[in-house]
Amino acid sequence: MAARRRTETMEENRAKLLAAGRRAFAKMGYAAASMDELTAEVGLTRGALYHNFGDKRGLLAAVVNEIDAEMAARAQQVAARSPDAWEGLLAEGVAYIGMALDPEVQRIVLRDGPAVLGDPSQWPSQNNCLQATKRTVERLIEEGVMKPLDIEASARLLNAAALNAALWIAASEDAEHVLPKAVETFRALATGLLAKPR
Repeated sequence: MAARRRTETMEENRAKLLAAGRRAFAKMGYAAASMDELTAEVGLTRGALYHNFGDKRGLLAAVVNEIDAEMAARAQQVAARSPDAWEGLLAEGVAYIGMALDPEVQRIVLRDGPAVLGDPSQWPSQNNCLQATKRTVERLIEEGVMKPLDIEASARLLNAAALNAALWIAASEDAEHVLPKAVETFRALATGLLAKPR
């Protein structure tokens, strides 16, 4: 019983720190976020932060992973409403690009994330997205919808196009103006993979 309670407490502490980190990084950005203030806000010590995440960078990685997973889930929900797998693939990419307008996504995932954690294409959450895209691409090639190109190359380039469009929007001074251009071009690039024009 005591071991179970201890595990529950550790999980609660981790969740509190993750939520506090997310709020702090969204509000102040990674560089300005104070770990002392963050831990005090949730009634924990820096030791709890280090125990759960290693350091501030580890906390950011966990926050990015959480948000990126939420983004992927939202994009997949959009894709699921599409009339077919091809339109779903496009809709998922467009949805991901559009999330670059969200201030939390912009600051944490698309600005601070790459600056602190490095190349987003190497993040575990991006690898999960890649695997999902590969499965869709494989199915579309088998069905003759897409050209019989290398599955991994096709999936990586589709994901890279969506990610880089989102990074461009996040870095832009006029994101609302950039978004439609990015979406239109993403769709045009993707249609080059079709076996036959639609």
